[in-house]
Amino acid sequence: MKALGIAATGMLAQQMNVDVISNNIANANTTGFKSSRAAFQDLIYETVKREGAITSDQGTSRPTGVDVGLGVQTAGTVRLNTQGGLLSTENQLDMAIDGQGYFTISLPDGGLAYSRDGSFQLSAEGTIVNLQGYELVPGITIPDNTVKVEVSEQGIVSAYVENDPNPVELGQISLTTFTNNAGMKALGDNLLQATAASGDPIQASPGDPGIGIIRQGFLENSNVNIIQEITALISAQRAYEMNSKTIETADQMMSTANQIK
Repeated sequence: MKALGIAATGMLAQQMNVDVISNNIANANTTGFKSSRAAFQDLIYETVKREGAITSDQGTSRPTGVDVGLGVQTAGTVRLNTQGGLLSTENQLDMAIDGQGYFTISLPDGGLAYSRDGSFQLSAEGTIVNLQGYELVPGITIPDNTVKVEVSEQGIVSAYVENDPNPVELGQISLTTFTNNAGMKALGDNLLQATAASGDPIQASPGDPGIGIIRQGFLENSNVNIIQEITALISAQRAYEMNSKTIETADQMMSTANQIK
């Protein structure tokens, strides 16, 4: 009776599915969050009768075999990098990427991380940092007595200082892309890290071909679709219940067989 083990793998798979869905729902309001989906694969098959096996002395062969699958396994969690909606905040240091690309963030240990979260603030030294205090790369420092900061769609940062009507150009924000965005590792705190699967980071300027532009005064919402997630959650729950029912049925069949005298 293989059904017990097969159904157990199904319950484990649906448990993982619910974990992924619940994380999506929990982050429905997280800035720049990208939802994920669990991807599954069938396990190996036990061949009872092989396809193409000879069935007679006249050379006839079996057109189909008898292969019994042994269940399911989680292949991975796929990040869905669709664009989230833009929310107007009117905060001059809030920035959203409209299109492809990531902000580059300098970590305290000297490494680099990447983010779609453009909720930036100023540090005590006047540098642009994220909500964890990690510096935006390339580093841009806002002068004292700045009354207004402007960020163009191409990422050029300018400041109006005191009564000077002419803006001072401070630098340009660059964006980073990857060959395989789904291969990046999530670190938490709205940060991602490059891996061997993602490929090397590719630096570009906002507005370059295939690269997004900067929207000052906006933030990118999560791309989680609550209706779809609730529907997926109900579907996963029903699949879990059916696998549980399969175990119950297999147990009853084994009990019936054991009672035969």
